[in-house]
Amino acid sequence: MPVGDDASAGLPTMPSEPGAVQVLVGEDRVRIVLSGDVDSDLGDDLVEAATEADRHDLPIEVDAHHVTFMDSAGVAFLARLSIHSKHRVRLLRVPPTVKFLLEVTRIGELVDVAGDDEAAPFRPLADQQ
Repeated sequence: MPVGDDASAGLPTMPSEPGAVQVLVGEDRVRIVLSGDVDSDLGDDLVEAATEADRHDLPIEVDAHHVTFMDSAGVAFLARLSIHSKHRVRLLRVPPTVKFLLEVTRIGELVDVAGDDEAAPFRPLADQQ
């Protein structure tokens, strides 16, 4: 059950943080930055991000450092990336809640999870804002 839905049960709730997704195209890879709640509210943006990343035919890495919550929409996004990419998708700075989802859904078998110190410097293309 998502955090924030427990009010009717009399349990304390935590405010949710709206999710966001950003696609950055680099010289040698695409970096997708996720933040906040990665859930069904972000579904259209996730599809758009996956399509944009696929278009460049470069290795894809996903920075999940600022993800506060992830549901099946986020898991489906990671699965789609891993299925459509010619390269193995790499997750960076993965918080414990996302690591747990990767394990229980077995999506972790389809992606590489890098340690916090394994992220190579990212050089975005000059024409990005």
